[in-house]
Amino acid sequence: MKVPSNLIKDIRNHYVRELKSIYEANEADSIIWMLFEYYFGINRVKSALEPDLRLNESEILTFHFAVKELLNHRPIQYVIGQTTFCNLNIIVDKNVLIPRPETAEMVELIIRNFYDETGQIPSSRQDASITSMDVRYNFTPTIWDLGTGSGCIAISLAKAFPEAKVIACDCSKEALDLARRNAKINNVEVSFILDDILFPTVDILNMPVDIIVSNPPYVCNSEKIDMQANVLNWEPHTALFVSDKDPLLFYRQIINLASKSLTSKGQVWFEINEKFGNEIRLLCLEKGFSKVDILKDFRGKDRFCKAERFL
Repeated sequence: MKVPSNLIKDIRNHYVRELKSIYEANEADSIIWMLFEYYFGINRVKSALEPDLRLNESEILTFHFAVKELLNHRPIQYVIGQTTFCNLNIIVDKNVLIPRPETAEMVELIIRNFYDETGQIPSSRQDASITSMDVRYNFTPTIWDLGTGSGCIAISLAKAFPEAKVIACDCSKEALDLARRNAKINNVEVSFILDDILFPTVDILNMPVDIIVSNPPYVCNSEKIDMQANVLNWEPHTALFVSDKDPLLFYRQIINLASKSLTSKGQVWFEINEKFGNEIRLLCLEKGFSKVDILKDFRGKDRFCKAERFL
């Protein structure tokens, strides 16, 4: 069906109707506005203030092909090639997972935990969102991000703690190339290492480490049946899925490595499958961690593990 006119309001209504075949109405509307802003710098406010705004034929064609990709279940983040994570711009493509809100929540928890333990959070910011990253802190630990993907976790922590030594590892060269670009775009120093944490060829964690963080593959293969097409058909399966026969494979390896390298009062942070919180907690305790907490995400699901070591 042809767009009824070149007015922004008509283009929006037309393509929202198309996207409603695979998205809820509110999500379809949000996605269309993301396209307007990305390609043409037009947001809801500008459109409301200038109701006669129009696109030319070439611009409408650009919009049309973007929506065509969306109708093929390609995620909007891959269509425009970027997303926002902890208020930072992160480039994404088919080689990396699209950063989730839950992962941003884990980054915020790590930073808040530092505030709580050191008392450095100003009283005026007790209720503020830490992900604004607008206050810097004299925190000088060594931080490792294992399975970094786009680099979003490592880069966010490097941004929050500019004095820290941040190292990120991944087994995908393509992912690391993208992560390096993201570090440069966001003006932070992160050391990137190409290696497989399951079968390392270099001595990963070969130094005293204060914080280890990882969002490893944790969705069981049997859960694929419940996945949406925009995830299952587009995002890298090696970063998402793990065998049902050994769903804790990555956690076991990382906990083993961490038990040998963490400093006293060092911490490991994981994003986890809600089904396996207790099992991961027991793995940490068996390896000598002094305190292990399973924390819920904003949806009320067991989503994070924080393990501390006191020597």
